[in-house]
Amino acid sequence: MSFGGNDAVLIAYAAGAAGTYVMTPLARWLAIRSDALDHPNERKAHKYPVPTWGGIAIVAGFLIGVAAGGFHQVPVRSLFGLTAGALMVACVGFFDDRFDIPARGKFALQVISVIPLIVSGVTISMLSHPLLRQGQIMLPAWLSWVLTTLWVVGVTNAINLIDGLDGLAAGVAAIACVALAFIALMWGQLPVALLCSALAGAAVGFLPWNWNPAKILMGDTGAYFLGYVIAAVTIQGAFKMAAAIAIFVPLLVLAVPLLDTALSPVRRLLNGRSAFSADREHLHHRLIAMGLSEPRVVLITYAVTAVCGAIAIWISRAG
Repeated sequence: MSFGGNDAVLIAYAAGAAGTYVMTPLARWLAIRSDALDHPNERKAHKYPVPTWGGIAIVAGFLIGVAAGGFHQVPVRSLFGLTAGALMVACVGFFDDRFDIPARGKFALQVISVIPLIVSGVTISMLSHPLLRQGQIMLPAWLSWVLTTLWVVGVTNAINLIDGLDGLAAGVAAIACVALAFIALMWGQLPVALLCSALAGAAVGFLPWNWNPAKILMGDTGAYFLGYVIAAVTIQGAFKMAAAIAIFVPLLVLAVPLLDTALSPVRRLLNGRSAFSADREHLHHRLIAMGLSEPRVVLITYAVTAVCGAIAIWISRAG
């Protein structure tokens, strides 16, 4: 295992954080001028209209972080696929924040956004199988594409679904990315570590503006972008580790948003509603209903995510 390239990773993190922090007031001004505001309703935690499009600053911060850390260290083909797909899905979120795209339309566009990843070769091409001598099963192309699409769309929506409280999605994404960066460094995957660090920095740089009471929200623009990039880097990194641990690492790191995402459609269908409908029954909503304050719920979720990330790091070291 190698820990080289720490300087590039730290530079990517710092530049990503600084870039997002500086760009967020501009994104806020643009949202206000364009009337891109998130208005309160029975599903919203805030009590007054809040500018959205904070995701624009997160996208900018990530790109700044990658450039500062050394984008030449990331394979050109995979970097192009990840960036193109992430920008596509961020554009979907951008227009949804302003014009409210129907759920099925967003889902279809999210699926289309996975195409650049697949074309660039960033796919789930094998699965762990501890009973086999080689420890892995090579997948046929069509199944690889299907699993890649399900994973990317699933993680993208998982981050979006937990974006219900000020600071929640940004903090969870940052903690998950820090854990993934550590794991990538342990396995000598500098390009993955650099991407994770830049994204973690971008999320952290957004938090001062997004902490309760939020001055701006990341909107679907930011949540989709964060989720997409996290999904892509786990395919590049965690899924390509030792076969015995490959599947557990990304699942552990993303345990909180993935669990909430898995429960949401089941809960809605059992209640006789569409799986795509929105509600206030997510895990964070339930904790607030128990009497906890929003900041406390956010901090509890951070702690759970950090514990899951630490366990994932420990498993990776053991592997």
